[in-house]
Amino acid sequence: MGGNFDEARIRGILSRAVTIAVIGAKDKPGPADDVGRYLIGRGFRVIPVHPARKDVWGLKTYARLADIPEAVDVVDVFRAAEHCPAHAREILELSSRPKLFWLQSGIVSAEAEAILAGSGVMCVSDACLMVDHRRLFPQ
Repeated sequence: MGGNFDEARIRGILSRAVTIAVIGAKDKPGPADDVGRYLIGRGFRVIPVHPARKDVWGLKTYARLADIPEAVDVVDVFRAAEHCPAHAREILELSSRPKLFWLQSGIVSAEAEAILAGSGVMCVSDACLMVDHRRLFPQ
């Protein structure tokens, strides 16, 4: 697990989180679908973000984070590492920043982490939000 992983801080953020934007959301079998459905099942308000899709998991889907008309607490990313710096820059332009920028398993972007350093947005890299949420908040 990369980034400035601080388990106590992550637990605190996730315990208060209501809204999670999922960048790269897809409702086709695979990790993005599994995690999105898990988060919905655990009671989070999930907002899918995908440049081409209009409806993922039966939910209104936005092309970019900036298009979401409300604040989000967590941004969960299912995109290749080369796209992550652009998403980090997009976060800095939001009027209300999320507390957590989560790069899923296999995704590491030192550049995105550097962009968000000192912004108040915690970065976690190369970790599955579903796996860690289950571990931190067993049912």
